[in-house]
Amino acid sequence: MRLRQIALVARDLRTVESPLCETLGLEVCYRDPGLGHFGLRHGLYPIGDHLLEVVVPAREGTTAERFLDRRGGDGGYMVIVQVDDLDTEQARLESEGIRVVFEAKVDGIRGLHLHPKDVGGAILSIDQATPPESWAWAGPDWTYHRCEEVVNDLVGIEIQATDPAAMAASWSRALGHPVAIDEATPQIVLADATIRFVPDVDGRGDGLSAASLAATDRARAGETVTLCGFRFDLV
Repeated sequence: MRLRQIALVARDLRTVESPLCETLGLEVCYRDPGLGHFGLRHGLYPIGDHLLEVVVPAREGTTAERFLDRRGGDGGYMVIVQVDDLDTEQARLESEGIRVVFEAKVDGIRGLHLHPKDVGGAILSIDQATPPESWAWAGPDWTYHRCEEVVNDLVGIEIQATDPAAMAASWSRALGHPVAIDEATPQIVLADATIRFVPDVDGRGDGLSAASLAATDRARAGETVTLCGFRFDLV
């Protein structure tokens, strides 16, 4: 199991996308017209073979709009992990009593969106792509749009919570991976990234709060930028 994509949610795509691409050296790879069916518009941006997404509500009454209202503005929204055998994962989820609220499927990829109340912090999707190196959610030529002058990899995320240990236990159950403790911080280690669970320090409540990106220029490691109500740590 590996981390493959994270999504942020914003009120307005134009005002977020330009500084995001300029600061992190990214490029738009795809805008899926099918998201209009869900009342959303979005942009996708490759970081190595990972994807960053920004979604915005295009009409009233969407889950994204409710998320913005609940957390008081732009911020982290969704986490997508990739597995080799989704059928096995689905059976495990059923045995754990974790509900699937939506199954997304197009040629070459299928994903299970888990019930937010059964996980917490962010929408979590478990997906399988065929072949594994592909990622149909990002369009037919997403690899062409990889720009790695500033950052080249997504190596970790943080989820803040009023009770980090409880949140970590919930995600451990959903992902089928154990919780480890590093300097008193609960974390789940995936094949290519680490999910850390930290206290709510900004009063916005439980949510996806930060990502760690590998800096192409190692001299920039240690820099932090905040965009779309979200912290990016260059490491």
